[in-house]
Amino acid sequence: MTLTTIRPLTGLDDMDNLRSTAQSVWGSGAGDMVSSDYLMALAHCGGYIVGAYSPDGLMIGCSFGMLARHRGDWCLHSHIAGVLPGMQNMGIGTLIKQHQREWAIDNGLSAITWTFDPLVRRNAWFNIAHLGAEAVEFHENFYGPLNDDINGDDETDRLLARWDTHRPRRQPAPNALSLLIPTPPDIVTLRHTDPEAARHWRRTMREQLSDALITHEICSFTSDGSYVLSPKDE
Repeated sequence: MTLTTIRPLTGLDDMDNLRSTAQSVWGSGAGDMVSSDYLMALAHCGGYIVGAYSPDGLMIGCSFGMLARHRGDWCLHSHIAGVLPGMQNMGIGTLIKQHQREWAIDNGLSAITWTFDPLVRRNAWFNIAHLGAEAVEFHENFYGPLNDDINGDDETDRLLARWDTHRPRRQPAPNALSLLIPTPPDIVTLRHTDPEAARHWRRTMREQLSDALITHEICSFTSDGSYVLSPKDE
């Protein structure tokens, strides 16, 4: 959607609108993930907080983040970034991430970091294959149960993505020692239709991926939904 505009949010009405948009993206309860007064404080102190708008002025996406340190570097940590369900797969998410990158560069930051559910195939592909970010750390039950429409009431294992602003991503080439770890076609739907099967996927992914990352690193994500991990350099 080439006519989408992204602008910083400043006023209390903007913050209320972001919370409403977040609830439309993540479902019931998501609007309570952060308060409008906190968002006002974040904006006032120079944090990153934006809305993506359609030509008719509707907020169709949103994102906010804060200054962070990762591996000794100053970074923008993107806490949330989302697009309304009816507006997804139209390039708006890419525009938001590009805006984050430009903001980070303008502010002298080395990278953007964010977390994502390793079981959500479309997010893994977007982050690793499309953007070229690295998935560098595995965290068990990072947020605790969120009880929203995306995560359900299961534990929230997360991968930490890092997208450097200046140096290109180093992509280890797959070889005979590479590992493939598959993802389910649609874990979000599975959490509603078969919660026990979804929990089994989560436990399996936790065991396989957390163990693999001790000796391997994620180098790519396949078109049919598998992480590709190559041995780390000695």
